[in-house]
Amino acid sequence: MSFREVIMSRSKQQLDKSKMVKPSELKKLFAIFAFIRPYRGYFFAALTLLILGSTLFMAFPALAGELVNVAQGKSRFGLTINQIGLIFIFILLAQSIFSFFRTIFFAIVSEKGMADARRKLYAKLIGQHIEFYEKRRVGELTSRITADIAQMQSVISITLAEFLRQLVTLIVGIVILFWLTPKLTIVMLMVLPVSVGLAMFFGRYIKKYARTRQDKLADSNTIVDETLQSFSVVKAFSNERYELNRYSRSLDAIVDISLKFAKIKGAFFVFLISILTGSIFFILWKGALYVQQGIIPAGDLLSFIFYSGLMAGAFASLANFYAVMSGAVGATERVIELMHSNPEIDLMQDEPSGTLAPIAGNVRFEQVNFSYPTREDVPVLKGINLDIRQGEKIALVGASGAGKSTIASLLLRLYDGYKGDILLDGRSIKDYRLVDYRRYFGIIPQEIILFGGSIRENIAYGDPNASFDRIKQAAQRANALDFIEAFPERFETIVGERGVKLSGGQRQRIAIARAILREPKILILDEATSALDAESESQVQAALNDLMKGRTSIIIAHRLSTIRDVDQIYVLDHGIIVESGTHDELIAHNEGIYRQLNKLQLQDQKHST
Repeated sequence: MSFREVIMSRSKQQLDKSKMVKPSELKKLFAIFAFIRPYRGYFFAALTLLILGSTLFMAFPALAGELVNVAQGKSRFGLTINQIGLIFIFILLAQSIFSFFRTIFFAIVSEKGMADARRKLYAKLIGQHIEFYEKRRVGELTSRITADIAQMQSVISITLAEFLRQLVTLIVGIVILFWLTPKLTIVMLMVLPVSVGLAMFFGRYIKKYARTRQDKLADSNTIVDETLQSFSVVKAFSNERYELNRYSRSLDAIVDISLKFAKIKGAFFVFLISILTGSIFFILWKGALYVQQGIIPAGDLLSFIFYSGLMAGAFASLANFYAVMSGAVGATERVIELMHSNPEIDLMQDEPSGTLAPIAGNVRFEQVNFSYPTREDVPVLKGINLDIRQGEKIALVGASGAGKSTIASLLLRLYDGYKGDILLDGRSIKDYRLVDYRRYFGIIPQEIILFGGSIRENIAYGDPNASFDRIKQAAQRANALDFIEAFPERFETIVGERGVKLSGGQRQRIAIARAILREPKILILDEATSALDAESESQVQAALNDLMKGRTSIIIAHRLSTIRDVDQIYVLDHGIIVESGTHDELIAHNEGIYRQLNKLQLQDQKHST
């Protein structure tokens, strides 16, 4: 996908996201509860404690009003001041106990439930096809597993609890007020429809700006992710200031949309507070008249004032919670969309076999044609036929874009959309369980990717269950033991992000040790020595020669001097095998491509010396 197409696609997504979420669409938010189903016992216990605690809390205004009535000798329930004090203490203790356990139960539900959601989402992401990542940016996917799930967690642990608390406050408050002072209650309820209309009006814009801000934040995170992953490229092109300016523009966009968001929210609260304050003042005026006329006692008016304030706050919160949960719908939809995607390996279900079935290592390509999914109109391989026998070493040679690495990718089943067939020991590779299939292979690419841990951890990546003795033996066979033991921390030396603390030759030998530990049946070398100096290449090549013994080996070659001893060389040109044979046979072809390539490399070596 081109840069322009990415921008157009993202713009369309933002336009789609700006649409108002209808109340009926809030049901999509219930998809969150699929993740907390294993903890539903804790969840319903927390809800029960929340309802009980909120209901008990609603007794406080009534008790306060009753204190005033008792002091004036007009008690409704025949209670004394001391008895009211004891009831108050009992409610306070009960509420404390309810709040303590409710907090713990909600924490269990939200933390464990969202940990399960992150685990499942990560399993989906790590099990995806290569083309999945060719169509998406890593920063956006990172945002899904961090920001979006954090928003979902906030709904469960905070928003939902507060929503129910305010709902209980509203319902219980209305019941009590109709019992205490029905006339004043009717007056108070007259202002609620206005509050609802305003909340819905402002909620639309709040949701829109919240989503836009989240998208802008994801864009800025993508910039950071891209530049830090390609740090050496940024340095090489002296583009530090360019990247800083690019990130600054992204931050400025976030600030701009955040300030607009703040203005909308500010206007929302100002409007609500003004209306609610005015309505409360009007209710106070009416209530004072009723007390003066002897219609209600002063204590009931005090209780009514407390309840009115609580209900006004509850109603304003309910309207705000609608906007918050509307915003969470988008996050939930994006996460659920990824959850429902079809990965090539379902890590939540597919378990690898304990012991792999033995294979000989015979590989055969039969009339294989292939185009990449992102550019289906451009054929990359055209009728490829290969026959590689067990233990043979073959080399693929050709200009960049000829299809060499594509052949290796298809053999590894990184792409399955090819025509023709690829056989392993006479059986189509599509018939193998993918979760087991790639364990037959070892690959050493030109650009070695190491993880940021220790040397021991990086070698053990070939077999995470390997003992330290096996790891050490693999390092020795890869000619890596000497430089490893020269480090003060030896195998526990931290290699840095992507192995930046090691030289190219050292990283290559760590990768070879990793492949040795894996004990692959088929080995793929993708220009494994092309980026090394002569001394490093000599050490790495010796390790590679030891690794290739007795294994079916496919070498993607740039330096023709490294493949003179292979069993068969295949020369590719624009996705077609145009020549094949040994080094000596191909050199004998006066007009052959291989002979020309060899001649050009010899000339380059002369000029460089």
